[in-house]
Amino acid sequence: MLMRSDPFREFDRLAQQVFGPTRPGAMAMDAYRSGDDFVVHFDLPGVDPETIDLDVERNVLNIRAERKSPAPEGAELIVAERPTGAFTRQLFLGETLDTERIDASYEAGVLTLRIPVAEQAKPRKIQISGGNGRRQLTG
Repeated sequence: MLMRSDPFREFDRLAQQVFGPTRPGAMAMDAYRSGDDFVVHFDLPGVDPETIDLDVERNVLNIRAERKSPAPEGAELIVAERPTGAFTRQLFLGETLDTERIDASYEAGVLTLRIPVAEQAKPRKIQISGGNGRRQLTG
């Protein structure tokens, strides 16, 4: 077995005894616009998809997921570096996004959300009448 020297190991062990098992950190996230969709990826490795909960209220998207420890109850933990417990995150969505049509999928430990741009926020052509003919302006 390979062991590494870690001068803070005893501090970590003491913190675990006082505060309990490692608490989860923030969900790592990437977000970008692709065409008429905003795409958001969250890293949630080892999370059971049944524990993922998404809801939107007043343009605030709430994400909650839970990862449980694989160790059986009562087992003596030797090393517990992987965070367990509830993960939560909030995203504030702009008025230009269609929160009624969010698509969510979970594959290979990554939660992916596709949030379409609302129709009223997309560029459109406007007809102008009068003069010698009709013209179109992009608005």
